[in-house]
Amino acid sequence: MPPKVKEAFDEAMASARTYEARADSAQAWRALERAHILSQRWVVPHLRSHVAMLAAAWRAGDAREIAGQLLRLLLAAPGSFLDRAPLGNTGRANVGLFTPMPIPQELARLLDARTPAPPKVVSHDRA
Repeated sequence: MPPKVKEAFDEAMASARTYEARADSAQAWRALERAHILSQRWVVPHLRSHVAMLAAAWRAGDAREIAGQLLRLLLAAPGSFLDRAPLGNTGRANVGLFTPMPIPQELARLLDARTPAPPKVVSHDRA
């Protein structure tokens, strides 16, 4: 995971914990969704985001979300490893497992930074 993506992922995970401590579950889930979007291309962070979602669902007593997160934990590692994770998917039980979703612009910019720009072709023709 590139340093800027890791930094944003860690910030989102920390924000989720802070919001949950303040009993602001809506904001906590938004932060977890951001962490999930950032993590999908990398096995360990992707698993971490689903473990955090499972823990939040458990604390909330949300049986549907718990079941959804357990299933997603089984699929997260192979999905990331095989580059089959549906990019932009928020990782919640209320969205399809394989449904790609739009990526917020600020996250897309970070994720695009993962791959270097192609080298510029310089033409020496003076025709």
